[in-house]
Amino acid sequence: MTLRVFVPTDATACALGADEVAAGIIAEAKSRAIDIELVRNGSRGMFWLEPLLEVAGKGGRVAYGPVTVADIPGLFDAGCFDGLSASKHELALGLTEEIPYLKNQQRVNFARAGIIDPLSLDDYKAHGGYEGLTKALALNPQGIVDTLKESGLRGRGGAAFPAGIKWQTVLDTPNEQKYIVCNADEGDSGTFADRLLMEADPYQLIEGMTIAGLGVGATQGYIYLRSEYPKAHEVLKTALANAYEAGYLGSDIAGSGKRFDLEVRLGAGAYICGEETSLLDSLEGKRGLVRAKPPLPAIVGLFGKPTVINNVLTLASVSAIFEKGAGFYKALGTGRSLGTLPMQLAGNIKRGGIVELAFGSTLRELMEDFGGGTASGRPMKAVQVGGPLGAYLPESQWDIALDYEAFTAAKAMLGHGGVVVFDDSVDMLEQARFAMEFCVVESCGKCTPCRIGSTRGVEIIDKIRADNLSDKQGNIDTDAHSDAERGKQRDDNLILLEDLCETMEFGSLCAMGGLTPFPVRSAVKHFPEDFY
Repeated sequence: MTLRVFVPTDATACALGADEVAAGIIAEAKSRAIDIELVRNGSRGMFWLEPLLEVAGKGGRVAYGPVTVADIPGLFDAGCFDGLSASKHELALGLTEEIPYLKNQQRVNFARAGIIDPLSLDDYKAHGGYEGLTKALALNPQGIVDTLKESGLRGRGGAAFPAGIKWQTVLDTPNEQKYIVCNADEGDSGTFADRLLMEADPYQLIEGMTIAGLGVGATQGYIYLRSEYPKAHEVLKTALANAYEAGYLGSDIAGSGKRFDLEVRLGAGAYICGEETSLLDSLEGKRGLVRAKPPLPAIVGLFGKPTVINNVLTLASVSAIFEKGAGFYKALGTGRSLGTLPMQLAGNIKRGGIVELAFGSTLRELMEDFGGGTASGRPMKAVQVGGPLGAYLPESQWDIALDYEAFTAAKAMLGHGGVVVFDDSVDMLEQARFAMEFCVVESCGKCTPCRIGSTRGVEIIDKIRADNLSDKQGNIDTDAHSDAERGKQRDDNLILLEDLCETMEFGSLCAMGGLTPFPVRSAVKHFPEDFY
């Protein structure tokens, strides 16, 4: 009997040597006359174990990792490829599904990730794929939108706006042409859930967008993909071709007589195109500039037509909602934060990867129980949640619940679920400067508070840093008056920095400038010792 062996093909695993491991396994099996079927699956999202090898056994898949090419002969010698359910090899991790990091999650978006061959429609359908579309086809457009509203799904791109209300607006806006746009321009530092989902389970996104098209009366969809994701681009192009060939896209979706077309468009490396209106300009072939609202994109969007814009995780959730029911989805989570959110552990963390949990767990549980603390072994000092525009949270705030309202109350944001951890060697003044500098580089330049404010912000923080450096190194003029003068300059600059943050927050056209003050203010407030 042919033995099934799984080695991930996603970008992270390949960057760590998965392609070489896969080739080595095939060569070694051939030399030993062992009959194997090598499946290039998606990653399970346990990146500290990549490349992760899984061998199908009698009791389930047995995991080994992280595997290098040099480990392959020893794995064969230890009987890891004999189809049994256990091995004593030092890289043996037991049954994959029993690894605590994976077992203790509530996976909805990533339920199939790492299990199926990402490009196999048969695999996808065998694990519940396209059941949601079948159920959606039995409903009229209003019934589809009502189901989404009942689920309580909110946008996973960061703003957390109720997806059903956005869809209802597009449905209610009369127009012969409407669009579905997927924002796959995942540019936040420490985020990779969109990429992993597209590489591990692309049909989930395609199915969700198709249901969206049926719900609002759109016949054309676009996936706006960041150019830095060549692997995801390759997977999506192949998956789309397969979906067309199988009749799940095109003029006769699943034999229903209804039409939906879908294609991928590449971005050009601009962070600001993650903002929905700037993204629309880019899709139209223009330079990505933020548009003033109103009008809302749901009414006047792509090419001036009503447009649903949701991110990857939002649209991917749609297929699960229709497959399992709105009641299943809304039973997960807490308060108004319903369903699950795939959190992404990155930075100075021992066990980095995807952790999909129902809303309501705490940030501390995420970093300690799943992340295992810092990779350096030093104490954690700060964590930034929500990307480069998210606040820096000190230990006193790590017991905050992972839900939108709790983070808003703490003047922070969950955003896209990125979590970047820092140990006690970090300089928070430098992190505040990075936030302003990031805005300088990535601003579209359309509004003055963002374009000029961020530049002045870098200058002010540099002055504070210079005063600090002068204090620490000593100065030619070391009398008390000089020390007091430098202290007054520093205090004045901190006041000026706060005034500047207020101007950026309330005067910027979009969240780029409006949210940049979050990391700056939080660094000053919670880590004042780094500013004196």
